[in-house]
Amino acid sequence: MSQKTHTPQTRPFRWDGVSVLAYKPDGGTHFRDITRQVLFDDASPHGVQLRYFEIAPGGHSTLEWHEHTHAVVVLRGRGRALVGSRVHTLGTRDLVRVPPRTWHQFRAGPRTALGFLCVVPTERDKPRRPTPADLRRLRAHPAVRRFVRV
Repeated sequence: MSQKTHTPQTRPFRWDGVSVLAYKPDGGTHFRDITRQVLFDDASPHGVQLRYFEIAPGGHSTLEWHEHTHAVVVLRGRGRALVGSRVHTLGTRDLVRVPPRTWHQFRAGPRTALGFLCVVPTERDKPRRPTPADLRRLRAHPAVRRFVRV
């Protein structure tokens, strides 16, 4: 990605020269109806990547954890997020911090898309998916059991 200093929005939640990409290029069945756009990608040491994700109504992201922190700002819609063992209701302009090694998953509401910015380190680890034992531990929490999609 170039080091442009300005990228205009061309229509709601779409930016000039920024491609709408598959959420996970390798596919899979552990997420549904989600896209991503890489808005900034700073390849310098200690750089960050700013991404915009949009989850269609009824869709969800992958249940996973990483070694790095995520900083999330909700830009549109409503939904919910699992962070650790808590499920949070999300609305426009809400902030979500996902600490390292913390299970997380985002879900859009049944009738509205959920769009959010996510800041992560450019150099980062691959996500970890839950093992059957992890799922048993997570599902010991009733709210988590009702929330997670795998």
